[in-house]
Amino acid sequence: MREVIISAALTGGHHGKEANPNLPMTPAEIAQDAFECWQAGAGIAHIHARDKEGKPTADVEMYKDIKERVRQKCDIIISFTTGGGPNLTPEERMMSIYAGPDMCSLNFGPIIRRSLKPGMKSPPLMLRPHLEKWTKTIKDMGIKPELEVYSQSSFVEVINLIEKDLIVPPFFINIVLGMSVSHQGALEANTRNLLSMIDYLPPNSIFNVTALGAQQLPLTTLGILLGGNPRVGMEDNVYYKRGVLAESNAQLVSRSARVIRELQLEVASPEDARQILGLKK
Repeated sequence: MREVIISAALTGGHHGKEANPNLPMTPAEIAQDAFECWQAGAGIAHIHARDKEGKPTADVEMYKDIKERVRQKCDIIISFTTGGGPNLTPEERMMSIYAGPDMCSLNFGPIIRRSLKPGMKSPPLMLRPHLEKWTKTIKDMGIKPELEVYSQSSFVEVINLIEKDLIVPPFFINIVLGMSVSHQGALEANTRNLLSMIDYLPPNSIFNVTALGAQQLPLTTLGILLGGNPRVGMEDNVYYKRGVLAESNAQLVSRSARVIRELQLEVASPEDARQILGLKK
């Protein structure tokens, strides 16, 4: 029976408690949320840190604090963002890896923000030289990258890294749909685009499905049926259903766990997920 890995994207780097007061932002809130998601069936916690004002931060000590707090509570796989937020440079976004996570996200392009707001230092995604440089660093540090792809053209850069032996199989690829609302070059969250993106997966890939907003549940469920894994959480969707805010990230994880079990599949524990993804214990 196939084991399905649930990723919980807890906070994100854009909206805050104004979007949903239950969104975790402090290290203590994030660690507690990760623990509750672990209890609900999540194998991976995808984590962004915020500073005291609630803005995305690249502070390594903040990430170390979060990591220590999570580790005191559970063995969930810790995945730190290298996307950070729109106020951070490419170099700043990568600082989280020095806190020593199990995994980290690695954002591919090309997509650009439709409009630059005050405080944005650079486009949101890295260019090829950045990708190659930081992927080598990640590999040397023994961290597993989660490859964030936003359109078919993103796979050009994935193949480049594979051919240069900068990433090792199994390749964990996160198909992100719905960023088209704010980013030029990204794809809408719909069935046609998901099916097309799956066709572009290279051999030895394990794929995750991320869909923003109302499409989170239907497209992650379709992804499960097609052999993939779901990412849910308030980074991508602050609602449980139309007009009803999510009470917690764990509530969204619990729903995905129920779907997986109803489909006669198994929810992967963190230990199972480590084995599937080729991570250290």
